[in-house]
Amino acid sequence: MAQYEIKNVDGKKAGSADLADAVFGIEPNIPVIHQVIVCQDASLRQGTHSTKNRHEVSGGGRKPYRQKGTGRARQGSIRAGQWTGGGAIFGPLPHSHAKRINNKMVKLAMRSVLSGKVRDEELHLIDSLEFAKPSTKEAKAVLEALGISGKRVTLVVADDDINTYLSFRNLPKVSIFGVSEVTARFLIDNGALVMCAAVAKQLEEVLA
Repeated sequence: MAQYEIKNVDGKKAGSADLADAVFGIEPNIPVIHQVIVCQDASLRQGTHSTKNRHEVSGGGRKPYRQKGTGRARQGSIRAGQWTGGGAIFGPLPHSHAKRINNKMVKLAMRSVLSGKVRDEELHLIDSLEFAKPSTKEAKAVLEALGISGKRVTLVVADDDINTYLSFRNLPKVSIFGVSEVTARFLIDNGALVMCAAVAKQLEEVLA
């Protein structure tokens, strides 16, 4: 266990948290992080891109000219791929880009990212985020107090913390996610990772 400083919404020290070295203190495994993020990005692709081949484009119901005697290359249809307006040759068709990867690698990638954030001093723990009502002004003040205003920030909150989500969602360069939906991509794609100490403990329980 290692101790990490906890700040309040005013940017002042509010205590410390004991977090497991097995989650927040390992040597980052860069190849696994890359493999997992490539897999997750591929799975997000819709795969709906499509083209028409020579049998699907309109027209071309007859042979454009006779087979022999014209001096030109033989042609069977004006909708073949080499003709203007013809079908695509080996064009893309709808298919899934999803890749499979085992859960151990997914968890190792997330532990590696979290450990990397700690090593680079980009993980910011706060005691609590309690908004009586949605307030973007108050949310902006929190980022300024933590000294990360202007950076690309990822904020991880409890799944049922609606007011916090509504407060931060309109701030530029800020991405906010519930703790149950975070992935290695969401955790790494930022210049500052912010979460409450309780959320860090939830991640620790899942990833340990």
